[in-house]
Amino acid sequence: MDLQVHGLSQAEVPPAFRKVLVPWSVQGGLNPPVIVRAAGSYFYDSEGRRYLDLASGFVAVSLGHGHPKVIEALKAQADRLCWTASSYFNDVRAEYAEALSRIAPWAEGARIHYACGGAEANDDTIKIARLVTRRPKVMSAYRSYHGSTIGGSALTGVDRWRDPFPGIPGVVRFFAPYPYRSPFYAQTPEQETERALEHIEHVLSHEGAQNVAAIIVEPVTGSSGLVVYPDGYLAGLRRICDRYGILLVFDEVMTGFGRVGRPFAAIRLGVAPDLLSFAKGASSSYTPLGGVMVRESVAAFFDDNLFDVGHTHAGHVLSVAAGLAALKVYQEEGLFDRALEIEGWLRAGLGELQDRHAVVGDVRGLGAFFGLELVKDHTTREPLVAWHQPSGSTPMRLFYGELMRRGVHAYGRYNIAMVAPPLTIGRDELDEGLEALDAALTVLEAAL
Repeated sequence: MDLQVHGLSQAEVPPAFRKVLVPWSVQGGLNPPVIVRAAGSYFYDSEGRRYLDLASGFVAVSLGHGHPKVIEALKAQADRLCWTASSYFNDVRAEYAEALSRIAPWAEGARIHYACGGAEANDDTIKIARLVTRRPKVMSAYRSYHGSTIGGSALTGVDRWRDPFPGIPGVVRFFAPYPYRSPFYAQTPEQETERALEHIEHVLSHEGAQNVAAIIVEPVTGSSGLVVYPDGYLAGLRRICDRYGILLVFDEVMTGFGRVGRPFAAIRLGVAPDLLSFAKGASSSYTPLGGVMVRESVAAFFDDNLFDVGHTHAGHVLSVAAGLAALKVYQEEGLFDRALEIEGWLRAGLGELQDRHAVVGDVRGLGAFFGLELVKDHTTREPLVAWHQPSGSTPMRLFYGELMRRGVHAYGRYNIAMVAPPLTIGRDELDEGLEALDAALTVLEAAL
């Protein structure tokens, strides 16, 4: 995003703002908008400008901004109890865990471990998998993203990090399918699936399947490419994990809570993992909330063994109260299915943009979770910016800046622009966003 757009001049930036280290940014010269309020599909800056939230923040505010039922639940919980130790039972924690178990992708149900966000939850999936299997290694995909903690960074399969710190030991990389840019030189989706699964077997033969505790994947790749895997791939991973006693972990931090048209991508895609991490949409990000759903047959291990995982704020009662209220809204308002309707709007609208703009090489996604892959050339599929080049590169900076000038917030990584609106968005609001995308792509192509 071009942070100069509609921001403050350097002379106007209050000194207090400089006391905040802004994530993922060079601090000198920053002057983004000052966001002061939000409602529904929009947020507003201190100058009164309105922005359509076409990305649900960071694919997080799935209920839109300020849903009154969640706000009221937070107020009521704050009046009753704001915090209690994670080692104690609590009625709200229990009610939410029971409700989550009912929508889990396992007939046997699940137990819930709470965390404060997605990266922390992903760290904990690895701890749980290693405790259960007593194996040291974890496999994760290139072109993946699993968070910015030390563990999440180690699991993440792209060169996003510039820190000098070593990652956690035992992480093994593999290539996952990417039909638009096949790492296996496949010509068909079926061939892509077959070769990708052969690749997994090959890696396991060298690492020793008996040493691998878990394979962790995003069932739909998020900010590192928004890749929808070809049919049969996730089911094939499930078979491989079953064969070797490896736990399959789905990172559903982005895809969970209706984002792809069902409570979880595991349900829509028909493949059940052993562990499932969640965050973001769980509370519509009104409070920091994440966690791990552990299928009952795996969780039962800890009935006789120490569950040596936990945090001071695990199951923070304000966060869990927001999650419980959000879950009720998803269910009462039919929002777990709403993304299927939005999917139709996006396939049609983004498909039209692809037809009109040569810079749009590919459109892909599920539910309210789509990406535009921008290219220099349709035939060669040369990326608009190199994969290793920061998203703040000039072409992408120009594109996101033009969207902001037109009152639309979007974001992405590398040459992928993500379109993931709130599940509550109206058709007219989405059309407003599509019009802005059309205009921004026109400006981008003129500049190129």
